[in-house]
Amino acid sequence: MMKRFAVLGAVAAAAAVGLLSARSEAGGGFDKGGCSFNGHKLYGKIQVVTAFPDVKVQVVSAFPDVKVQKVNAFPDSCGKWQMVTAFPDTKVQFVDAFPDVKVQYVNAFPGAN
Repeated sequence: MMKRFAVLGAVAAAAAVGLLSARSEAGGGFDKGGCSFNGHKLYGKIQVVTAFPDVKVQVVSAFPDVKVQKVNAFPDSCGKWQMVTAFPDTKVQFVDAFPDVKVQYVNAFPGAN
C-alpha cells in the first residue's frame, strides 16, 4: 500500500514539474533584449492593479531583472515608468512572492540587468 502512494506521489510531482516547464515555454517569460515579459513592455505608461495584471512585480533592493526610474514624461526606454490610472501600456501587480519580474527603483540609469 505504501509503495502505491510513493508511486502516485512521484507521478504527481512529475506532472507538476511538466506543467511548470510547459507554462514557462509557452509564455516566453522575461525578454531582456526587448525589455518585456510575455510581450508586455516593461517601460511606458504603467498602471498598478490588484487583480488581472499583465505582469506580477516584486520590488527588491538587489539583483533586479530591471532597474526602474519613475518619470513624468517620455517613458520611451527600458525601465522608464510613467505611473497612470487609465489607458496603460502595461498593468502590474506588486507581490511579495512568486513574481514574474523583479525590479529595483533607481534615480538614474534605468534598464534591464
